[in-house]
Amino acid sequence: MKNLTNPKWSLALIFVFLLISASVKGYGAITEKQQYYEIKIYRVADKTQEARVDAYLKDAFLPALHRAGIATVGVFKPVEADTAFGKLIYVFIPFSTMDQFKQLPDLLGKDKVYAEAGKSFCDAPWDQPPYVRIENVLLKAFIDMPQFVAPKYSSPASERIYELRSYESSTEAKAIKKIQMFNQGGEIALFKTLDFNPVFFAEVLVGSHMPNLMYMTTFSDMKSHDEHWKAFVSSDGWKKLSGMDEYKNTVSKANPYLLHPTSYSDF
Repeated sequence: MKNLTNPKWSLALIFVFLLISASVKGYGAITEKQQYYEIKIYRVADKTQEARVDAYLKDAFLPALHRAGIATVGVFKPVEADTAFGKLIYVFIPFSTMDQFKQLPDLLGKDKVYAEAGKSFCDAPWDQPPYVRIENVLLKAFIDMPQFVAPKYSSPASERIYELRSYESSTEAKAIKKIQMFNQGGEIALFKTLDFNPVFFAEVLVGSHMPNLMYMTTFSDMKSHDEHWKAFVSSDGWKKLSGMDEYKNTVSKANPYLLHPTSYSDF
């Protein structure tokens, strides 16, 4: 057995300890665990349905998620200038693990407070539905931003711009290349350097527009949004990255959605 009191072995143990500590903090091989996200998109036909979804989310669903250990949930609606204004409500739910995602329906099913608060919504009559349809999108965080970050702004929620983008690719191979562009290529780093205050970057695992990825950046207001994108497209970093042959034609369709957070959103 090695003598651990030997100075050489003591120094070796200290080095290993420091290496592990640095890795846990994200500076080495061990990184934060990639989260999973669900985006629920409620489609509503009119103000009545919109009000019913709002009441359900605010008074039943979000409180139940909080009790289930999901502390921060985002709820967003299209900006007034969008043709989808008054028709869509987006709910962003982060999960630490896939098991947490899979276990949520059972937890909600056992939550008596939720059952009572959401009864009129969940058990609505067939001829008086509270929404038109729900679309669910399941995503996995990119390795270079494995955890979502909730932004903090002092501006009114009605002025803040949260931009959700969906990038579709013509093939799965092109989608993988676009994801590499965000990670190894440095596109995520560029967004952070230019202070886009990103919430998440993620690959869509299950959705209606695959193969694709989605991400969200945030701004205090529309003026800030426009200024940041102007700086992005004119930056040397983007010019270099977008000019690389390996990343060309990796996006076949880009869908940007400009959103405001609701008054009851957690961020």
